[in-house]
Amino acid sequence: MVSLNMFIALGIVLFSIGLLGVLIRRNIVIIMISIEIMLNAVNLMLVAFNRYKFIDSSDGLTYSFFIVAVAAAEASVGLAILIAVYRKRKTVFVNKLNTMKN
Repeated sequence: MVSLNMFIALGIVLFSIGLLGVLIRRNIVIIMISIEIMLNAVNLMLVAFNRYKFIDSSDGLTYSFFIVAVAAAEASVGLAILIAVYRKRKTVFVNKLNTMKN
């Protein structure tokens, strides 16, 4: 049986990988994927705590559902912005998008 501590450790590792991806990478697509990894780590933690600590409640699952909805909205809006920026600037690297001119 998998314990709660294993889920916590996996959630911390996933969130750390996502945070490093956001801080280190300069490609917008990779940054968006890293944000999705961080949101999935939070979902994992919510579902794990709901399973092991709050067995009679479904609050963790409800919050997890809303996080999935927010992640889907974030992905669609982020991709729309990415396509618009790429059409205008012909690049997806953050360090080349430092100005709002033109």
